[in-house]
Amino acid sequence: MGSPSGPTTDSVGSLVVPALDPRTPYLSRLSSRSALFTDLHVLLHDNPEPLPSGDYRKLVVEENCLARSSTAARKKLWDGLRQRYLLDRDRPLYQVFWDEWHHSQSDSERGLTAYVLLALNDRLVADLGTQWLFAYLRRAPAELRIEEVRNFIRRAGEVDHPEVRGWTEDTQHHIAQHYMASIRDFGLARGKSKKVTFRPALYGAPVRLLIGALRLAGVNDLAIVVAPVFRLLALDGAEVIDALGELNQRGELRFRMQADVIELDIGGSK
Repeated sequence: MGSPSGPTTDSVGSLVVPALDPRTPYLSRLSSRSALFTDLHVLLHDNPEPLPSGDYRKLVVEENCLARSSTAARKKLWDGLRQRYLLDRDRPLYQVFWDEWHHSQSDSERGLTAYVLLALNDRLVADLGTQWLFAYLRRAPAELRIEEVRNFIRRAGEVDHPEVRGWTEDTQHHIAQHYMASIRDFGLARGKSKKVTFRPALYGAPVRLLIGALRLAGVNDLAIVVAPVFRLLALDGAEVIDALGELNQRGELRFRMQADVIELDIGGSK
């Protein structure tokens, strides 16, 4: 996913961009529930500025802005949202995400931007997106099967991620179910019982978020334009450069490449 060369931890001692650090283990966050994108959307829609973590917690737990029936349910929801989306303006990755969420022009663009944040903060989601889902997005509409997600997780446990061996079959099955529901919520698939992929359109916000995250991880611009993490958006190889060129023409970022000289600016053009 990348080889960070700059500072890898933020002010709270967490990895700045977990999915781009090879030390990051797989987590079973999705075993209990899906991506909670609808709740995220409601929470951020009502707040025009990024907030400290404690303020977001107060909104969810004390003020019940997401309408849960009990304190226990509100606390569980808060924990799920925080683990998935950081929700803290003091976390650099969240600040980059917030800027792009704020500049998104449609629900589809916001959905992809939230998906990118979830993936950058969860190595399993990122690897599924770049190593498994990518091929199906390229062939869209292509049918997706839960068993294939489970097979991906099992293989990872046998090769690179021994932590997976401690997960029960039920845990792996629930992760696969919730992953499939999540990519549908983000706009990458359609259907309920039978899901097929939907190739995403090119939007500025999720692309700029990926660039910003790669820079946080210490990746230089020459490496950014060939970074495999763009596969999250069904872009690979020379298509990344083509996409950056198109976004430059739209005025959604600034990009120029000549030989090995790259000018890439994601600020000031939004």
